[in-house]
Amino acid sequence: MSGAGAGAGAGADAGTGAVPVKFNVRLALLLAMAMFVLVVDTSLMNVSISAVVHDLHTTVSGVQSAIALEALVSAAFILIGGKTGDLIGRKLAYILGLLGYAVGAIAMTLAQSLTAIIIFWAVIGGIGASLLLPAMQSLIHGNFECAQQKRVYALVGASAAIAAAVGPLLGGVITTFLSWRVGFLLEAVIIAVVLAGIGLVKDVPYTGERSIDLVGALLSVIGMGGIVTGILVWQEGGERVLLIILVGVAGLLSLVIWLRSRARRSKPTLLDPGLFRSKLFQSGVSGQLLQQIALGGTMIALPIYLQMVLEYNALWSGLSIAPLSLSMFAVALLAGRGAKRRPASLILWGFVLVVVGIGALIPIVPIATSGWYLTLPLIVAGCGLGLLVSQLNNYTLSPVSDERVSEAAGVNSAAGSFGLSFGLAFAGAIMLATLASTFAAKTDASVVLPPDDKAQISQVLETDAEVMSNTKLAELLATEPPEVQAEVIRINTESRPISLQVALLVPLLAGLLGIGNAFRMRRLPDPAPSTAAEGTLSG
Repeated sequence: MSGAGAGAGAGADAGTGAVPVKFNVRLALLLAMAMFVLVVDTSLMNVSISAVVHDLHTTVSGVQSAIALEALVSAAFILIGGKTGDLIGRKLAYILGLLGYAVGAIAMTLAQSLTAIIIFWAVIGGIGASLLLPAMQSLIHGNFECAQQKRVYALVGASAAIAAAVGPLLGGVITTFLSWRVGFLLEAVIIAVVLAGIGLVKDVPYTGERSIDLVGALLSVIGMGGIVTGILVWQEGGERVLLIILVGVAGLLSLVIWLRSRARRSKPTLLDPGLFRSKLFQSGVSGQLLQQIALGGTMIALPIYLQMVLEYNALWSGLSIAPLSLSMFAVALLAGRGAKRRPASLILWGFVLVVVGIGALIPIVPIATSGWYLTLPLIVAGCGLGLLVSQLNNYTLSPVSDERVSEAAGVNSAAGSFGLSFGLAFAGAIMLATLASTFAAKTDASVVLPPDDKAQISQVLETDAEVMSNTKLAELLATEPPEVQAEVIRINTESRPISLQVALLVPLLAGLLGIGNAFRMRRLPDPAPSTAAEGTLSG
């Protein structure tokens, strides 16, 4: 996060004999509430996919694209979001971030189309997140003394962990018994409560460099945005996919060249390329990226499988996913409390468990008749993710000096958000591409379907491949002869598990790459524990 100097004077009174400032419990709780909303938001959306699709008469791929886009916008703007807070004031950035999230939540409550969700929830809400997280970190440093900061970080971190653990269950209960709109309305209410206490927040002045690296900011947006947008365009059957992705790759390469050139001339940069001279930081950021790709791929494939194949409602989807989130929470809590093993070894075992868990899911998908079949593999994968969550943040930031740790945390958060959006987008896109090719092949091989129906199905698959429940498909085929209905439903039943198995290869591959990266970590010396690294918010 930007704003390394935000809390420079937070504990100044300690050396002057002044009376220590009383711990502001209410402000700490409000910050924790803000973090809770930040984390629970996507969980609510994931378990509500089928309900949103039904109510807005849209598609699974459209909703999945909105989820990926929200993570992408947050990643693309989080570095410039921190600098924006430096310039306009951390308190104002915090308010604008909360308002951006509130706009997204209210839009979800009132939305009548996918377009509204994309504009207000994904884009405006994503920009809100990019302003909110860096500003929160600076405000914690500026509003609490040194000894108090650790308590606030622990409270805010616990709030994020609880939101991640109970989010699928909470979202499932609210969506099933009330409505997904009520869930987002409750988010807006929480944000309103947080904003009502804004008078408790003391602004934190910024005394560092005030110029902005606009070119670097633009290149970072083009780079990350181009790659993920290209994947989403491919998913929706759009054109010039390769060109868009190449523009993204060119943007990232140009960013590297630009940052190095600016640094050599001692000019202000979006981020200091010198951070990447540390092999510990390099491997830590890579681990964070791969962990989030694995999480994103899993958290889009599983809800779609549960809601469109097993035809679960939001409650049963949340219950089925809960073993993953709850085991991740429990292991992160236990492993974070003074684990005696080397951090690199715990990270290695984390990725190994992710690979074992996801690898076990792949053969289960075609034969599972309920979510209970997924329980043990999800617990194994959740334990792996818990080990990663407990170690990666501190491992990545520990070798960074105290005055640069906020900037390094911003890079770490951007890598994580980009990995999440990439995992969501790529797993979703490859799932639909596999579905289209498998469905088309089985349709061509069918001896039941007449040639005209085969041609029509092939044409639809080319432009609008979609994961669809058998119930919904039967409704669409109501006017067809019974033998055609039965054949198309058979093809759909056989094709969907294959496409979901291929989608799960995305988190599996990310886990395998993570294992390779962890072996590299084991060859490096362990980072020294860092108080500054512990006092950071990861997004």
